[in-house]
Amino acid sequence: MISTPTAALAGASAGCVCFHLRRSARTISQVYDRILAPSGLRGTQYTLLTVVRRAGGLAFSSLAEVLGMDRTTLTRNLRPLERDGLLMIEAGADRRVRLVKLTRLGERKQADAQPLWAKAHRRITNGIGEATWNTLRQNLTHTIAVGHEAIAEQDQL
Repeated sequence: MISTPTAALAGASAGCVCFHLRRSARTISQVYDRILAPSGLRGTQYTLLTVVRRAGGLAFSSLAEVLGMDRTTLTRNLRPLERDGLLMIEAGADRRVRLVKLTRLGERKQADAQPLWAKAHRRITNGIGEATWNTLRQNLTHTIAVGHEAIAEQDQL
């Protein structure tokens, strides 16, 4: 007997934290990507530009930490934004430090995309409800902390 893909997935992943978090992240990312499409930015790119803009520029390692990305993934995500003139990476006072800053074009692009981001955010928060979003955000923050603790424990082995 051949089971349906949905039934097979449900049985294999019903209790898997990683599966549910990754699937949720992919689904929500698709919503943001589709709504942000007219701006030419993906959700991940908008987030990157927003973090850098709000910080007024960040050291590469600090940006990776804030975003929860390893340096290789961050480099891969920064490359198209740098190529398109939206941000620049320059040497800091200490040559080992690289600073990520928005260009004026990057500031405009981020500001122009902000209403689209707000639309995507409203779509999701209206769908799940503000109270659920607030609880979910707190639970995800706690989940991230637990993940960091688990990583630290593994690193000590």
